[in-house]
Amino acid sequence: MIKHNRRKFLKNTLGVAGGIITAPYILNSCKNAPSRQITLGMIGVGGHGVSWNMKAFLEFEDVRILAVCDVDSERKDEAKRIVDEKYQNQDCTAYNDFREVLAREDIDAVMISTPDHWHVPISVLAAQAGKDVICEKPTLTIAEGRVLCDVMKKNNTVFQTSIEDRAVPVYHRMAELVRNGYIGDLENIIIRVPDDDVIKLHPASTETQAVPKGFDYEMWLGPAPEAPYSPGRCHFNFRWISDYSGGMLTDWGAHYVDTAQWANGTDHFGPVSVEGKGEFLSGDIYNTANAFDLMYQYANGVSMQVMSGGTSIGFKGTEGWIQCLGWRGELEASKKSILDAEIKRNDINLYTAKSEHRNFIDCVKSRKETYVSAEVGHRTATALHVGNIAMQLNRKVNWDPEKEAFINDDEANALRSRESRDPWKLENLVM
Repeated sequence: MIKHNRRKFLKNTLGVAGGIITAPYILNSCKNAPSRQITLGMIGVGGHGVSWNMKAFLEFEDVRILAVCDVDSERKDEAKRIVDEKYQNQDCTAYNDFREVLAREDIDAVMISTPDHWHVPISVLAAQAGKDVICEKPTLTIAEGRVLCDVMKKNNTVFQTSIEDRAVPVYHRMAELVRNGYIGDLENIIIRVPDDDVIKLHPASTETQAVPKGFDYEMWLGPAPEAPYSPGRCHFNFRWISDYSGGMLTDWGAHYVDTAQWANGTDHFGPVSVEGKGEFLSGDIYNTANAFDLMYQYANGVSMQVMSGGTSIGFKGTEGWIQCLGWRGELEASKKSILDAEIKRNDINLYTAKSEHRNFIDCVKSRKETYVSAEVGHRTATALHVGNIAMQLNRKVNWDPEKEAFINDDEANALRSRESRDPWKLENLVM
């Protein structure tokens, strides 16, 4: 019955798109030829979606953006203007509803740059529509992350968790040195992420207001609970509301914890416990933790401290330390010999790329796994969600990465998932 309802749901909505789909883009007859052009739909064309993601794809000669989609008509129209200006035509189609993008048979893949609460539902529907997917990090819940991984595997979807760090030379270099024992046996990881200073840089009214003309607020909310509109709820500042995001811990933390998992060799595993304190925003619509100090433990004996109040990552081993202060800062180490070390052919050579976007397109063509697969991204996000749950419960929690469950802790296990509004419940969307 669930599958039947879902097919009816998609048939009814995607059928609307049928009248406005353009003629299929002519592809190279060899589907996986390295030279063929990949057709792309951009879903979510706000600040990061345009200035980082769309900008990168527009520079690739083997990529053609055929569609842009956003619930904000101003952003949608501006994105179409940029694409048309680049290609010197009017071929890009702008949509309000992402399902119209997924209905197009001439689109190979989609880039999802929406708020976090939309990441998994859109990714799931895209995979089931036969599209490969590159989606911004992170997931919204642990349970959603597992669904995402299972659906991508079932549909043989090329999926990338869109995160640039593994393509940034300083983080790749750091991870390889740590992974290969150039600081001895890894003992501690120390991470700092920004605090509420980032919020102050993006002030917006949190007072209830009328929904602006051209903004589909109901679609913006989607699976999230009903809530009155205010400018401070949407666009950049959604990050500080738990209905849509995990706050600074999951937003900035995803970058550094991804590198930590990489260097620690726990990409497909994760920590086994976390404890610490957090201070939550209050007195307004914002309610995520903006100040925290968490201590994670891994089964291999490595500890990882994640704190607010900076941008840095460092690794301490039995024979020295290595760190990067500031975003993409210079690499520093306890000994010059660590910085001068040469990664040998028989060392562990970590999978990197020119960029997250280039890696995705190359993998769409080759059908190889991306450098941050759904599973790898899910494990990083899970570590961060576990940290948020520990702060919410204000106590230590013990995690079983294999079972993806808290150990003898019903209260914590109940927080692995949350309810979604109809018609966006994942159980109704997954075939």
